[in-house]
Amino acid sequence: MPEGPSIVILRESVQLFRGKKITGVSGNSKVDIQRLDGKKILDFRTWGKHFLICFKGFTVRIHLMLFGSYRINERKDAPARLSLQFTNGELNFYACSIKFIEEPLSEVYDWGADVMSDQWDPRAAMKRLADIPDTMVCDALLDQHIFAGVGNIIKNEVLFRIKVHPESRVGALPAARKKALVKQAVVYSFEFLAWKKAFVLKKHFLAHTKKICPRDHIPFIKKHLGKTHRRSFFCTECQELFQ
Repeated sequence: MPEGPSIVILRESVQLFRGKKITGVSGNSKVDIQRLDGKKILDFRTWGKHFLICFKGFTVRIHLMLFGSYRINERKDAPARLSLQFTNGELNFYACSIKFIEEPLSEVYDWGADVMSDQWDPRAAMKRLADIPDTMVCDALLDQHIFAGVGNIIKNEVLFRIKVHPESRVGALPAARKKALVKQAVVYSFEFLAWKKAFVLKKHFLAHTKKICPRDHIPFIKKHLGKTHRRSFFCTECQELFQ
């Protein structure tokens, strides 16, 4: 599943279509995508893992889910969920969720919860964490209402950085660790963005998909943890369990 930084890269990559009129629409989406034909794209925005195509009076929300992908000015050998044609190119989305948002985006999204947003609000994140003391930190980091854009890679790397066991309870974290959790969720997300653009992201993984802890040189534990049963990679020696 693409994480927030990857969706930011998508937003930056499609700016050539900003302000352009759609000249053709196709795809196997069940929603009425033909309403987009002839419409002018006003803007592209992102919120967490959501890619937003803004039109006058409504927005198209695209969520790439687990296996979604996109192509700019090229196509895959697979049916597109949504294909948008322009006089200067095309934009194609595959295996994704498409939804129309009729309300103003300010009524739908809390921009302060998006770790990649200029409006990111760390104090609000701290308050929301205080409301879920019994939640495991591996679940808290993946909670899009608190850390919109954070996915499994960021989760594993942040917890390794701050030396916290993924099964730790939020309410048991010392204040310093909780602040580090909130800070590093943003710091790592922007580092992720830079590494992804440079095509070196995987070279910087310290925990995610790794077998040996680079700090203690002992095997990582791999477990499917939390409500979502996502993969966690962690070291029982240097990542402290708070319960």
